[in-house]
Amino acid sequence: MNKNNRKKFSPESLVVADGHDPMGVLNSLKNPIFQTSTFMFNTAEEGKAFFDAYKEAGTLEERNKSLIYSRLNHPNLTAAEFRLAQLDGASDAAFFESGMAAISTTIMTFCKSGDLILMSSPLYGGTDTFIKRTLNQYGVEWVEFEQSASKEEIKELIRKHPKGSNLKMIYLETPANPTLALTDISIFANLKEELKSNDIHPVLAVDNTYLGPVFQKPLSCGADLNLYSATKYIGGHSDVIAGACSGKEELIQQVKNLRTTLGCMASPFTSWLVTRSLETVTLRMEKQADNASKLAEFLKSHSKVQKVFYLGFLSESDPQHQIYKNQQTSAGAMMAFEVIGGEEEAFCFLNNLELVKLAVSLGSTETLASHPYTMSSSNMTEADRIKNGITESLVRVSVGIENPHDLISDFDQALNQI
Repeated sequence: MNKNNRKKFSPESLVVADGHDPMGVLNSLKNPIFQTSTFMFNTAEEGKAFFDAYKEAGTLEERNKSLIYSRLNHPNLTAAEFRLAQLDGASDAAFFESGMAAISTTIMTFCKSGDLILMSSPLYGGTDTFIKRTLNQYGVEWVEFEQSASKEEIKELIRKHPKGSNLKMIYLETPANPTLALTDISIFANLKEELKSNDIHPVLAVDNTYLGPVFQKPLSCGADLNLYSATKYIGGHSDVIAGACSGKEELIQQVKNLRTTLGCMASPFTSWLVTRSLETVTLRMEKQADNASKLAEFLKSHSKVQKVFYLGFLSESDPQHQIYKNQQTSAGAMMAFEVIGGEEEAFCFLNNLELVKLAVSLGSTETLASHPYTMSSSNMTEADRIKNGITESLVRVSVGIENPHDLISDFDQALNQI
């Protein structure tokens, strides 16, 4: 599609109709898988020109004209990145072979020895471990704020920290995994501007995995970078491991430079699968969110359920309600609930599910249930788990696209085994 015509259409349409040129691939309506490690130059002069062009490439068209080697770029990668950028309202995007590859590469792009990361809590267990136990071996320090902390209290945390003047990244995860705790992105966008007066210039990165590219747009709230485990809603079929980062072009190009060095770009097949899935992400997520609202209502009144964590249940008196209304267009399809009891009762429920699958991960077409305390959050310290409400009775649920009455029936019979 001519880039001048793109302004006529919405991101939801461009993510289906654009991203590759059929005329360049024998008029194939869908982009083929370019399963090649390298690309041929017609002349040595062309090879030189391609390397020069790649260093300066800023658009999809420019990158496709400078195909060199699949660790640098390939047509499936650029198509996937174009489509995600449309949905996120970003000027560029980068895909990786896993969510942790996207997160770790992005953090390492901007944080070096002697630098500081300000982080929300809780974070996904893998991210928490990477920041607290891996980066600290390389001299990168961290400080986390309580969910209830005010902007002034957070500024004081930075001021008191010995590395406060070297704050290079503010890392948020909202909604948080698995408790759905919300963080106001705009507060940190404002904080970032205020810190400039002290010559502190952090990058504001937001993990948007729980709401995908459909129900929340962190970049429009002031974030610089938008991170995903693309395995989840973006992939959406439990058949691909991938990660992504989107945002401002000058920042994404820095991320891509390190990605090239580390060699963690998404492969042609991974990129092809992601491109396919992006075409249906809105349809899938809307169905999943509708199913989740029905299931949450059922769980809310079940005699074996102590508490349901679902964003659609936030009362207007809850301070998080306004964040939800300002940042999101839906409650999404993630929830958690506490059974009455502890680990034994939670396991009893999980072991008796018939339709719903007992598995980690989320955002797929099938409904998944898991036990964060002993599974996805088990690499966090016990103190951190308890502090953040990740208890032995907590069950996490990612709602899929099945018949909602069947889901409710399955949850009911499994709960009644407790």
